[in-house]
Amino acid sequence: MEPSRETKESSPAAVDGARPFQQLQQKLKAEAATIGVVGLGYVGFPLAVEYAQAGFETIGMDLDPERVRRLNEGDNYNEDLSDDVVQRVVSADMLLAEDDFERADDVDVFFICVPTPVTEHNEPDTSYIESATRSIAEHLRPGQLVVLKSTTYPGTTEEVVQGILEEAREDLQVGRDCFVAFSPERIDPGNEKYTTANTPVVAGGVTANCTALTKQALHQVVQEVHTVSNPKVAEMEKLLENIYRSVNIALVNELAQLTERMDEVSIWEVIEAASTKPFGFDAFYPGPGLGGHCIPVDPHYLSWLAKRHDFETSFITLSARVNEEMPFHVCRSVTDAIAHQPVALGDATVLILGVAFKANVGDTRHSPAGT
Repeated sequence: MEPSRETKESSPAAVDGARPFQQLQQKLKAEAATIGVVGLGYVGFPLAVEYAQAGFETIGMDLDPERVRRLNEGDNYNEDLSDDVVQRVVSADMLLAEDDFERADDVDVFFICVPTPVTEHNEPDTSYIESATRSIAEHLRPGQLVVLKSTTYPGTTEEVVQGILEEAREDLQVGRDCFVAFSPERIDPGNEKYTTANTPVVAGGVTANCTALTKQALHQVVQEVHTVSNPKVAEMEKLLENIYRSVNIALVNELAQLTERMDEVSIWEVIEAASTKPFGFDAFYPGPGLGGHCIPVDPHYLSWLAKRHDFETSFITLSARVNEEMPFHVCRSVTDAIAHQPVALGDATVLILGVAFKANVGDTRHSPAGT
């Protein structure tokens, strides 16, 4: 019988082996822990800079040699970060980038910040997580904490990350010798008010020790850390955050299509009027479709998970379909408008203003403009 969380962490063997837990606690408290960030994109790069600013030696690991070169030269490639801050932490040797895992032995806390796309069949693609975890597993030792931050389906942390680590090092016990947790990213590109440092985060560990260390590690750079009972809860709440937006955007997108057929009813005026209610209403606005790294993908992750539990997320799936149809609705609307002009469709010139998935960012992933 598998021992309970309490039994594992309080048994005589665990007491003797509790030293890795206490040592990492002390390292974090003394700002002597080495931080490793796997994936230096829009999530990993800002996180690495925050730890470097806080006085932690930080190693960024990315398979893109150009990205590594630019970072090591102090060349900031993230619009949300200050050029001066990036140059300062790099010049002070607090932040170093590598295109391999040669220095992974030195790392005390790993953050996995890699892409989680979907396959051509809209199923979760965890290959990046698996690859990153296998690379970490080759260097796994007592006293290391591995935190997954990539948005994914509930169960990934324990089934994929923990599974790979335990298979590689059967002599190490998670929760006693090494530690695993999930803490989802909450990056909002282009948002100058909420940054990595002042946006509250959620964390859930495989065991109580894992959660405690993750909270302590995150508190070094984040003001507020909300802990939950396990990684699945943290994974699920991240999907809820994004799908909440997806279904509400779908609602106004559908209402926008309805009001287009009605006389003297503007969806914009309707939303403006509804927004005067001080409770029970949050304003969402119609658009040409969804884009970015999470919202277009997450409903498919949840739908796939639901099927594993013999459940169908009808409402969520329908909402995703409404949003995915919006670029085509816009195209049809433009075609209809051209038909009322003295120009043949084939001779018309259409100007598209804005290619990124949202205002004031340079990110074109899943942008409706490219549909």
